[in-house]
Amino acid sequence: MISFVLSLVALVCGYLFYGRLVERVFGPDDRVTPAVAKADGLDYIVLPSWKIFMIQFLNIAGTGPIFGAIMGAKFGPVAYLWIVLGCIFAGATHDYFSGMLSMRHDGAGLPELIGKYLGKTTKGIMLVFTVLLLVMVGTVFVYSPAEILHTMGGETIMWIGIIFCYYIIATMLPIDKIIGKVYPLFAFSLLFMAGALMVWLFVHWPTVPELWNSLYNMGAATEPDTWKDNIFPALFITIACGAISGFHATQSPLMARCVKSEKMGRPIFYGAMITEGIVALIWATVASWFFYGNPAPGYTLIEQATAGFHTSAPAVVNLVCNDWLGVVGAILAMLGVVAAPITSGDTAFRSARLIVAEWLKMNQRPITKRLLICIPLFALSIAMLIWQIENPDGFNTIWQYFGWSNQALSVFTLWTITVYLVRNKKCFWLTLIPALFMTTVCTTFIFVSKQMLGMGNAGYPYGVACLAVAIVWFAIWYNKENKRIKK
Repeated sequence: MISFVLSLVALVCGYLFYGRLVERVFGPDDRVTPAVAKADGLDYIVLPSWKIFMIQFLNIAGTGPIFGAIMGAKFGPVAYLWIVLGCIFAGATHDYFSGMLSMRHDGAGLPELIGKYLGKTTKGIMLVFTVLLLVMVGTVFVYSPAEILHTMGGETIMWIGIIFCYYIIATMLPIDKIIGKVYPLFAFSLLFMAGALMVWLFVHWPTVPELWNSLYNMGAATEPDTWKDNIFPALFITIACGAISGFHATQSPLMARCVKSEKMGRPIFYGAMITEGIVALIWATVASWFFYGNPAPGYTLIEQATAGFHTSAPAVVNLVCNDWLGVVGAILAMLGVVAAPITSGDTAFRSARLIVAEWLKMNQRPITKRLLICIPLFALSIAMLIWQIENPDGFNTIWQYFGWSNQALSVFTLWTITVYLVRNKKCFWLTLIPALFMTTVCTTFIFVSKQMLGMGNAGYPYGVACLAVAIVWFAIWYNKENKRIKK
């Protein structure tokens, strides 16, 4: 628990000090924001800062910092290091700059920003990549809540249809009609659940593994036959939303179009990510108790837990909340594993609609034009869903590729921000180092993971080679850019 407390303090200090540094480097001012200049009553609407924070938090969080942290905790307390360092120096910085850059460019979506700073070819590739990722998010976050609702009654396919109907309505309506009214409530429920669990941890003070005793893959030691993934790069793909996630850069523009003043950026964008890191930290500790706690293993204290180390993340949420928090916990768990993924799914489709509309330069005020974009997106999602249902391991397959795609998108976002900082003569090291690190994570995963090329340990030299190429490539570009600026 000492590691948990130190990590918690580190995240708060990260917001107070490093977050202020990041803000100073960007330099927010009093210019008119897109929410005011382009107000349309649909996507560009000034909202109260507290409401924007809650929506931003829910948009980027969903169940990501819960499920990812639970699965990542199987590696052991090394997950604390990634959550803390990743959140402060990579994730929150990534989210802040992506939101503020969108604000500076009239509320532009991520592919437009990538195109401006990384070129038209990269923009075209990332346009397709981003839309596919967003559709994948919507697809992934339909099936799991539908399966859970099925246990309460009705067929899974019926719940899938109901969720899709909600997606269509929420994606088409002005942002303040459903998202602006309901999301703050769901965000509050997630925060309340995390806060209640944190109180339980402090009151009961369970004995869990500490950083200085177990900086190795504890999962491999516990289940050597089934949990063989190396900490690098698997941990950094498994825990995404609690540390850094490219999906966030697709969501930040939604709120960038609702912010009245640039000076609200740090609490909204950087602050929401730090808050998500705290939620991930709490669930990593809860999961650490569940898998490795004292009495050991912790899950023996819960009668319904029979799968032990192999208990799924949603099952851990339900078991722990019911056992620790009673009826209130059961309700919060239901909101967490059902409402949260649904809300992440509908904002994913909304982002996809706006990105495609921006690319086509299609005015979104007429509802018919919104339908022209939404219908193909939902058709693609339904096709993915059918494939997922018909294949026994379909959900896990889509989730694995979603995880890698998510982190790959963060790589392009970080490089975009780095180019922006270089061209504006600002401290580009803030994002260059995370960009190089995440580039290495994603390329190494391609070589070593059994879901990709499956080269195992033989793939690590190729990951190092990709890092070297990235450094040399940036150095050459940086020298050319300096000469161009001097002219």
